[in-house]
Amino acid sequence: MVDAAHAVRPEWVDDSLFPFESHFVDIGGHTVHYVDEGAGPTLLLLHGNPTWSFLWRDAIRELRNEFRCVALDYPGFGLSTPKAGYRFLPEEHAQVVTGFVDALGLTGVTLVGQDWGGPIGLAAAQRRPGTFERLVLVNTWAWPVNGSLHFEAFGRIMGGLPARFLVRRLNLLVNAFIPTGHKRRKPTEAEMTHYRRALDTPERRQASAVLPGRVLASRAFFAEVEAGLPNLADLPTLIVWGDADIAFRSQERKRLEATFPHHHTAIVERAGTYVESDAPEEFVAALRSWASTLPPE
Repeated sequence: MVDAAHAVRPEWVDDSLFPFESHFVDIGGHTVHYVDEGAGPTLLLLHGNPTWSFLWRDAIRELRNEFRCVALDYPGFGLSTPKAGYRFLPEEHAQVVTGFVDALGLTGVTLVGQDWGGPIGLAAAQRRPGTFERLVLVNTWAWPVNGSLHFEAFGRIMGGLPARFLVRRLNLLVNAFIPTGHKRRKPTEAEMTHYRRALDTPERRQASAVLPGRVLASRAFFAEVEAGLPNLADLPTLIVWGDADIAFRSQERKRLEATFPHHHTAIVERAGTYVESDAPEEFVAALRSWASTLPPE
């Protein structure tokens, strides 16, 4: 376990690719890494699997002149270190995010959640009524998917023992998901290195190995998130959607649109799962345009 007060950014992080100051804070015994750039309305940027705050680098670089951009790494991901006994479950990540919001005293927050960052962030928002004022949901979901052939196949195959073994031994998720999640461009070798080094040992890769199976196994967590959606339904919401994503389809987008009536949807054509990295200019433009239509905080 690394003491947050003495945690340092590893030398393999390229300052030209990730030109932000790294901060570390103790959240419930975990050493949580985050970046905190710019000033203005707060964007809390939450990543999915197998990424980390590095995913948001292009968006942060462009948006920090207008917004306070805060992006953390869940314990076990990126540059964050979990305490002993952490199981890397989405419900645990939601507790960490909630504690992080409390520790930094964040208010007037716009949740920006991609992939797992959607349900994790929505769970935190439900636990801190009034703290989150706006939502940006990016290729994500917020309800149980048990019984859906699409998600059942993914959860059972990628959450099964053979796939979990390959994730831990060969970094399967990084090597497969990052390239296939980019449709508009090919990630550079330097970018791939930053994702691989963040999960560079079998023990470290347990964090990414756990989550695919939790798509089905954390049904109670997703049911809780779904039950709390009416309490957030009136928040102004931007839905940014890469329409070439093989994981999250138009069905998921339409359900989010039905859930949040005060929404605006920006479809990014030919973009994949990681739309904020795949088509950062369009992601930034969509967020800026939407924010300009909202009343000031």
